[in-house]
Amino acid sequence: MASFTLDINNKKYKVDASPDMPLLWAMRDLLGMTGTKFGCGKGYCGACTVLIDGEAAKSCSRPIEMVGKSKITTVEGLSSDNSHALQRAWMKYDVPQCGYCQSGQLMAAAALLNEKKNPTDMDIDEAMSGVLCRCGTYQRVRLAIHEAAKEMTGGAK
Repeated sequence: MASFTLDINNKKYKVDASPDMPLLWAMRDLLGMTGTKFGCGKGYCGACTVLIDGEAAKSCSRPIEMVGKSKITTVEGLSSDNSHALQRAWMKYDVPQCGYCQSGQLMAAAALLNEKKNPTDMDIDEAMSGVLCRCGTYQRVRLAIHEAAKEMTGGAK
């Protein structure tokens, strides 16, 4: 066991854990943050996607010892009241069906919009390819990302 300080959603958390414990399990089991989902446990499905220093990362395959002093953002960190442009666009276009992949989808979309303020369809498809949606709502995901991008850059809402 070792002691780690995690910076999650702009708040510091101290956890005692094995250095090889995946970040996902530290967040869910030790800190009670259940918004980030477990999917495959191998980093293939993307349900566990969070932002680490603004970039999309699979938390199920990231050992806690490799996080260091990075800033971690989970789906709860977008907003507590669903006021983030992505969350509003997700609701407007009824993106979720079963909802399981949605925290990963939202965080991958947030990473994309951190990098590209006005992404093309190809940019969106590439950025979102790491998060699998068994319900197949990919067209609605694309519409919602375009909508959020417009809002975030001061375009039409």
